[in-house]
Amino acid sequence: MAKIGVFGGTFNPPHLAHLLAAETVRDHLRLDRVLFVPASIPPHKMGEVIISGEHRAKMVALSIKDNPFFELCTMELERPGPSYTIDTLIDLHQKFPGEELYLIVGVDLLIDFDKWKDAEKILKLCKVVGMNRPGFDMAMVDKDFLHNIELVNVPEVDISSTSIRRRIQSGRSIKYLVPTEVENYINTHSIYK
Repeated sequence: MAKIGVFGGTFNPPHLAHLLAAETVRDHLRLDRVLFVPASIPPHKMGEVIISGEHRAKMVALSIKDNPFFELCTMELERPGPSYTIDTLIDLHQKFPGEELYLIVGVDLLIDFDKWKDAEKILKLCKVVGMNRPGFDMAMVDKDFLHNIELVNVPEVDISSTSIRRRIQSGRSIKYLVPTEVENYINTHSIYK
C-alpha cells in the first residue's frame, strides 16, 4: 500500500517554503509521493485576487520538476465551484483505491478545522498531518481534534505568497524566495505586477 501525501493550496505563487515543508513531511513520514493540488476557488480565500489556475499549475510544475517524489494534481482546477478538501479526498480515493492518504496542512488552517466542510468525514478518509507555521502555535488547535493529527516539525522559513506578490508589485527582488524557473515564469508573463 502506497502512502500518498496531499498538499493543497493556492500556490499563488509556489515558493521555497512550500517545497521545503513538503519534502520534510515526505521524508519524515516516508511517503511514496506528494501530490501538489492547486485549489481552484479556496473557500477560506473568497474575494482574494488569485491568478488563473493555469498559471499556478504551470508554476507548481516548474517548482517540483526536479523531485521524483512530487507530482502535480490538477483535479481541483478541473472541478467547478469551490475547492473543498472532502471532495478532493473522495476523488483521490476513487483514483487510488487502497492507498493511504496523508493530508498535509499548516497549523494556521488547522485552528479552524472544525469549520471545514465534513471535517469528521475528512478524518475517516485520511491521516491529517499538521505542520508548524511561523506565528502559530499547536496549542491554538482544538484539543479534541489534536489527538487525530500527526505533527511534523518543518524548518520555519518565514516566506509567504502574499509577501512575494507585494515584493513584485513594489519592484523588489524575489530571488531565492521562489525557484529560479518560477521567477523567470513570473517575469516572462508579467504576473502580479
